[in-house]
Amino acid sequence: MNRQFLMATVILLVTVGCKDFQKSDKNMSQIEKSPNELNDGNTQIIVNEAIIAHGGTLYDSAHYQFAFRDKLYSFDNKNGFKYQVSSMDSLGNRIEDILQDGKFTRTVNNELVELSKKDIAKYSEALNSVIYFATLPHKLNDKAVQKEGVGETIIKGEDYDVVKVTFGKVGGGKDFDDVFMYWINKKSHYINYLAYSYSVNDGGVRFRSAYNPRTVDGIRFQDYINWEAPVGTPLTELPAMFEKGQLKELSRIETSDIQNLNSVQVVE
Repeated sequence: MNRQFLMATVILLVTVGCKDFQKSDKNMSQIEKSPNELNDGNTQIIVNEAIIAHGGTLYDSAHYQFAFRDKLYSFDNKNGFKYQVSSMDSLGNRIEDILQDGKFTRTVNNELVELSKKDIAKYSEALNSVIYFATLPHKLNDKAVQKEGVGETIIKGEDYDVVKVTFGKVGGGKDFDDVFMYWINKKSHYINYLAYSYSVNDGGVRFRSAYNPRTVDGIRFQDYINWEAPVGTPLTELPAMFEKGQLKELSRIETSDIQNLNSVQVVE
């Protein structure tokens, strides 16, 4: 009886062990078959956390204005989007550009001006670009955005997730083939550094370091030092070059007079 009981116990343990091994092996096979899906999911979480840290759902109904390089910009995300920039030319004429839900118009002294398709594309891109960088990372979940996690790194003693962004041809704009990279702080989830490469006008590589962060009614705005690197420099090498002082300061991206227009009371 004892020998029969012992043999039965051994058989039972072997059977259970085989089932557990098969179950574990099945789970491992699923992980090995879908690393890209796991990477995409983790990258999406990283980007979502960055959006939340910078303003989150407040972006969805945000209406702000700010000054940048002697021009007054505004963006209104309620019921679609409306981007606007106003400026004065050397003759004292007031120029106003509006990009609303993809349609561009220009007025000079409140008179509508007809523009060529080339100029419409040029001015639309310029206006969209300023708003895009001022409201980062709000637009990183747009349909045309293709995100990829490309590892982790340390910059000035702090840990960062690195996210590469490219754009689909449909909805990606004129320069859809540009490549962007964002360094997102693992603790704060702020985008403290970004870089991009472009191919127009013989190409270029830029690295931006954020400074002067301000939170205005829940939305974070920050300025950037714009650094230049030799054409063809891999974006992944830029943080190390930045820390070694090997990048050339090209310009500063500074916004001022930021105002939440949703909080402004209209006096009738």
